[in-house]
Amino acid sequence: MRFISPKIDYVFKKIFGSKESKNILISFLNAIIYNGEPIIQSLTIINPYNPGQVLTLKDTYLDVKAVLADGEIVLIEMQVSSMTGFSKRVLYNMVKGYVNQLKTAEDYIRLKPVIAVTITDFILFYETQQIINQFVFQEKTEKFECLEEELQLIFIELPKFHKRLSELETLADKWIYFIKEASSLDNIPPSLGEVSEIESALNLANQAGMTPEELEIADRRAMALQDERGKLTYAEEIGKEIGRKKEAIALIIRQLKKRFGEIDTKTISKIENLTIEELENLGEDSLDFNNITDLENWLN
Repeated sequence: MRFISPKIDYVFKKIFGSKESKNILISFLNAIIYNGEPIIQSLTIINPYNPGQVLTLKDTYLDVKAVLADGEIVLIEMQVSSMTGFSKRVLYNMVKGYVNQLKTAEDYIRLKPVIAVTITDFILFYETQQIINQFVFQEKTEKFECLEEELQLIFIELPKFHKRLSELETLADKWIYFIKEASSLDNIPPSLGEVSEIESALNLANQAGMTPEELEIADRRAMALQDERGKLTYAEEIGKEIGRKKEAIALIIRQLKKRFGEIDTKTISKIENLTIEELENLGEDSLDFNNITDLENWLN
């Protein structure tokens, strides 16, 4: 058996947002929101998976949206790579899900709570080792809650999860392991298969059960997301390179000014146009300079 990674948002939507996924989604949400307690008994998926939709990286309908029996709304999203304004986008989607319940301004009493569950394949909160972080409105100093948990943000950070198959204890452990590691499995392990909903999820992720069209879309989506992540990584590396160069330029100019006094703007401009490698060479060679003329000759 070969499984496609649930971290691909298209596959995630198929697993958790299909018409046959209700029990899967109920088990997952109970595990993440209620520590495995069977609080959620039923729900309705309001934007079910549609294999025929054409996808772009900007599509938002790959999020899973469900309404619980009491009317509470849950928004679930899988995010592979970070992006500018990501946290604001999560907040915007949650607030939009809240206010879109209104038909008239007098309907405030009808508003139901909204929970946004976001799974990230990158670290958001470096200040904590917790894998699942849950946020509600609180008084800043004394920490008592406000708005009766009308709005909740829950984040699951996959890179912080390091448990092996033999170490899984809770239902949340098993679901997080499934999302992070399903593509590395070649069968359904007993410890996962004993949870019938996870077994069903693995069957939905099984390549053998997918149509050629679904496999092609999943493959295209995986490549597109990987390309997007590659662009972000490249941009980060360029940013680091620029930062290192600025630091090297500032250090060299400071050292040269200490030795030779003020340096004219033309010479500074030439130093600023050097590559990192050339700046490193200049830093080393400048130890042998006796005066500003030696510097100018080196630059020329």
